[in-house]
Amino acid sequence: MQVTLDDLRRFTVARSFFTTTLKRALPKMGFVQADPIRAPARAQDLILRHRVKNYHAGDLERGYSRLDIEEDVFVAYGFVTRSLQALMHPRLDFGIPDGDAGQARPAGLNQRERMLLEFVRERGAVHPREVDEHFSHGTVTNYWGGSSNATTQLLEAMHYQGFFRVARRENGIRIYTTHQHGPAPNDAAERQARIDALVDEVVRIYAPLPVARLSFFVRRLRYAVPRWQGELTSALQRSKDRLSHASVDGVDWYWPAREHVMGHEPQETVRLLAPFDPLVHDRTRFEMLWDWAYRFEAYTPAAKRKLGYYALPLLWRDRVIGWANLSGKGGVLKADFGYVAARPPRARAFSRELEAELDRMRAFLGLKS
Repeated sequence: MQVTLDDLRRFTVARSFFTTTLKRALPKMGFVQADPIRAPARAQDLILRHRVKNYHAGDLERGYSRLDIEEDVFVAYGFVTRSLQALMHPRLDFGIPDGDAGQARPAGLNQRERMLLEFVRERGAVHPREVDEHFSHGTVTNYWGGSSNATTQLLEAMHYQGFFRVARRENGIRIYTTHQHGPAPNDAAERQARIDALVDEVVRIYAPLPVARLSFFVRRLRYAVPRWQGELTSALQRSKDRLSHASVDGVDWYWPAREHVMGHEPQETVRLLAPFDPLVHDRTRFEMLWDWAYRFEAYTPAAKRKLGYYALPLLWRDRVIGWANLSGKGGVLKADFGYVAARPPRARAFSRELEAELDRMRAFLGLKS
């Protein structure tokens, strides 16, 4: 039977959502993208609320030290399982990604890095403020052209390389401790197996993917394994040979081999999604599936915004039909909606389910009913 775009759309939604505990959700997801903006909550919390029963904003941070996860760079920065992190390290000879990928650097540590490593070892766990007070590193220009604390940037770079890990967070600030990864594989077969496992993981998270976006995500793995970025082209070709695929309207789509596209029925559910939720993360795929362009506008000048500062895509059944901007000022949830069709669906079921989603959001944020 011929696969249609409707089949792909329903498959995308059906495979994206489940309900379990936080401890089980993270291995099932593999990676949860992080973002510091709270409007109304951080992206990682907004993502997890759809997959974890009775999840509340901040639960991940509160439970982090008891979970089998780490903060690291995968295709973006976020929370990864330790098994996934092990596939990506070591990166000792690469600096923090700047532009294209992590840039090769001289082997070994310079004097400032050695001093910082020893300081963290002595303290056990450090707040960036402690390091700055001890060394007075000052400020530097960050990757976006603004001013950034040099201490924080050095800690982040050594975290990316694998010398440090995030032990916990305090009010959103990363507390660092020392860390050590195993050696990189010397055997070509083991190296290829690691790369293929990373490709399979990124496909599992973001599938189904049109062929151009499959290529995009595989290339993004240069951030995860900068020392192997030259091998990603051959890894992409191998992935095409083992993944399931179908041609839909002249475009080849790919997804994990053991998953079935056909036969998924949409649920009568409204969901307000984070801008970095796996369902909407890739803007090109989003537009192909839902026939309109969603844009994240937090860094767009206010006068040029069309959707809003932190617009949350609004999913109804298997369609993303609009967006919402939420705030929790004064302990009360305020919501402003926009719709692709200029007005909401008339079905009573939509109104009922939208109110149910707002109730879930209030409980998640700890706001008044």
